[in-house]
Amino acid sequence: MYAVRYGTARDFPAAALIAGADTGRHLDIAFMVWVIKLPGGRTALVDAGFYRQKFLDQWKPADYRRPSEAIRAVGVAPEDVTDIVVTHVHWDHLDGADLFPNARVWIQREEYEHHVDQAGRPRDPAIDSADAAMLWRLKEAGRVMLVDGDGRELFPGITAYTGGRHTYASQYVGVRTARGVVVVASDNAYLYENLERHRPIAQTLDSVANLTAQARMSQLAATPRLIVPGHDTEVFRRFPAPGGGVARIE
Repeated sequence: MYAVRYGTARDFPAAALIAGADTGRHLDIAFMVWVIKLPGGRTALVDAGFYRQKFLDQWKPADYRRPSEAIRAVGVAPEDVTDIVVTHVHWDHLDGADLFPNARVWIQREEYEHHVDQAGRPRDPAIDSADAAMLWRLKEAGRVMLVDGDGRELFPGITAYTGGRHTYASQYVGVRTARGVVVVASDNAYLYENLERHRPIAQTLDSVANLTAQARMSQLAATPRLIVPGHDTEVFRRFPAPGGGVARIE
């Protein structure tokens, strides 16, 4: 399993990540996707990143590469991806789903139905209109798999958990590896600081539920070091190999 960094947001406010953080504090955060190579030739992503020009213009990420190109660093081409587990509908996690032409997209049923109407329009401003339309088109094509709730094994080695409440029904992912279970928190825990200081994320619908989910992650993971937050540049220092914007999680 690999974390692959495809861009950086410079000088990001810590108060948008950590509840109660100093409003004058800023830090760089990483945009990343997670690549999981599974037996039998299956290759999964957790989250799909973003690529539409309006997001590039608005956020001006540094060191940006399309996620579909960034994953080539671990020997995976876009057409090799068989599955994408989308943790939630925010643009920087969903927008790139249509870059991977052969992938099925796994998302919580409640997350999808809360955010996308029957014509592919947003029901909630948490999802961008272009991403709502894209996700709806993928569903019409039979490529969206709606996950019914917590603790669901999506396919061998990959289990989805709910309750983080970053969005209406955001999910996080347990990945069974030779070293034990790795938990990809995605934005249910933005930073190691959320996890280690027991601080809820700043953008959550329920801070108590978010902390409860973070505590559960520590029980699910083989060891606390195998909980991977969603945007922390520290991931690439704690797991320095092989380098070049890639961290092998082990």
